[in-house]
Amino acid sequence: MIPLLTADEMRAAERQAIEDWGVPSLVLQEHAALGALALLPSDGPLQVLAGPGNNGGDALALARLAKLQGRAVTVWSPTGQEEWKGDAALQAHLWRGLGGEIHTGSDPADLMRTWRGWCVDGLFGLGTSRALDGAALRWVQALNASGLPVLALDLPSGLDPSAAELPGEVVRATRTACFGALKVCHGLLPAKEVCGAITVVPIPLNGPLEANLRLLERPVLPPRAWNAHKGSFGHVAIRAGSLGMSGAAVLAALGALRVGAGLVTVFTEPEVRAEVAAQVPEAMVQAWKGSVPREMDVLLVGPGGITQVPDWDGPLVVDASALQAGEGRRWMERPGTAITPHPGEFARLFHLSRPLLMDERLVQARQVSAGKPGVLVLKGAQSVIAGGAQEGLWINPTGHPGMATGGSGDLLAGMVAGFRAQGLPMREAAAAATWLHGAAGDRMPGAGLLPRDLANLLPELLRA
Repeated sequence: MIPLLTADEMRAAERQAIEDWGVPSLVLQEHAALGALALLPSDGPLQVLAGPGNNGGDALALARLAKLQGRAVTVWSPTGQEEWKGDAALQAHLWRGLGGEIHTGSDPADLMRTWRGWCVDGLFGLGTSRALDGAALRWVQALNASGLPVLALDLPSGLDPSAAELPGEVVRATRTACFGALKVCHGLLPAKEVCGAITVVPIPLNGPLEANLRLLERPVLPPRAWNAHKGSFGHVAIRAGSLGMSGAAVLAALGALRVGAGLVTVFTEPEVRAEVAAQVPEAMVQAWKGSVPREMDVLLVGPGGITQVPDWDGPLVVDASALQAGEGRRWMERPGTAITPHPGEFARLFHLSRPLLMDERLVQARQVSAGKPGVLVLKGAQSVIAGGAQEGLWINPTGHPGMATGGSGDLLAGMVAGFRAQGLPMREAAAAATWLHGAAGDRMPGAGLLPRDLANLLPELLRA
């Protein structure tokens, strides 16, 4: 999985390299500047914007290295050199030692009318946590209005590195040179959208990166034995489907089957049994008689208007109508359980007043999953996976808005149950299902996508 670091986590990694490994902070800065410079075209003038902190030091180091290559470089500082300190002050001294000047101006929009070539945004980096104002805001607004291509150093100025949401006006970068490791703002929308093309520039850090947030990658699934049979891959029970909502049962069954479950039995309301059986002949379909047979390996409950969860002490996936108001804590405290709410259902489960923005979703997911054995799959754009008695959150990067259609969640719930029946731990089953569900959507971008289309793409993805 790909770690997404907060500002504090990135500072801790840098501090470890400096204090424990003995790498001078200027060496980190020089590596960052060299890597960023390599992302720019080899010719044409550069306009370098340097702020008062370490990000400004990165910018001044890049300007010096570009000047040594014979490039035409102009450095601009909205705040003036007198505010610089530490490494940034030393980089300014080195820049002046090469005969470089540092320009400023009170009307950046007028200045930028004469600029040509690429702009390097080194105004603000890890230290940003609130909306820009004053001179910094005017320079960022002018830069965005200029239409010039922009390389952001580490992150576009104005972004909070530890957040997904935009705190205010931010630089709209063409490219971002991300130093050392991705930050939260590089991995999550809407912040990621203003970063442009993101390249991770290696800097000398030692040891594994500690991060509470990670992006899912393509799952690695266990190989199948040459002599496997249908009994080797689990039996999924699905309690789903009622009058007028039989399709949800069909899609849940397809989800379980398409990810490789050996057997699937759908227990549906008697009046729709034949209707469901006709649409998914690969599954066994039975009228519900009040209990789940013991030979089942996992139970999925809820799609298609089913509100009551049967007595069952095995692995359980609770979805859709079975996600009743106020019952979130109950399910998170039950071992071997996954709940798969969309944002509205999540708010109802945990008595929240409204669906949440991305940063709020992360906070709430941490709170409701802390120390709990149950697994949360908070669906939607950038689905969040938490719990399972594990720390940290996993975020799914696959999928697109065209998947926002009825039945998509039913298919996903069936996929989670299908992977769990094959022996994956519940959190890993949820992660594999969520990534593949979105990846199938990415094979068919745009609107008009049907959940059945996604199901039909799953075998190809699993073969890959």
